[in-house]
Parts: sequence; structure tokens; C-alpha cells
Amino acid sequence: MTRTILCVDNDPVAQEQLTGMLEEFGYHVRPAASVQQALEVLDDPGIDGVLLEYDLPDDSGANLRGHINRHWPEMPVLMFAGIGSQTPFMVRLFDAYMRDAAIPH
Repeated sequence: MTRTILCVDNDPVAQEQLTGMLEEFGYHVRPAASVQQALEVLDDPGIDGVLLEYDLPDDSGANLRGHINRHWPEMPVLMFAGIGSQTPFMVRLFDAYMRDAAIPH
């Protein structure tokens, strides 16, 4: 069974790279470029996890994480953010965290 990951990033280049990387590992990827798009995808059943950029154009990844916690409390969420933008508060909100530097450019 193929796992489906919601990948939320408003940078089209990063979105393409993340999607390619996840697909190479055998995941099916549902992309979203904003919190609003992510919520629309999450309304469809079948999402197994979320890869989430913290800084989004219409809201923060923290607010989206809060929504996910309320509606899908068992949903694993991995947050990623640009170098220097993470804080201890942000890191505690997510199941895991990585910096963009881990993504090949």
C-alpha cells in the first residue's frame, strides 16, 4: 500500500524537489502551496502524514498544525523551516523538524 503525504510549501522549486524525493521513496504526494489548499486536501481521506513549511503566505504552519491536531490528532507532521527561523517554541509544536539545508538545491 502506498502512503500519501501532504507536502505544503509555497516555493515551487522546493515543492518540486520535495515531491521528487518523496516519490523516490515510494510515497504518493499531494502538494499544497498554502494553508487553504492544505485544508482542502486534508478534507479528502487518505492522507497519512504532512510535510509542512512553517512560513506560508496565508497563515503560519503553527496554526495549520493546531488545526490538524484538533481534527486529526494522530496525524504525524514534519515541519521544515529556513535556517535561523526555528525557535524552541516552534520545534515543540511538531512531531519532527528539519531545516531547508537538508534539501538538495
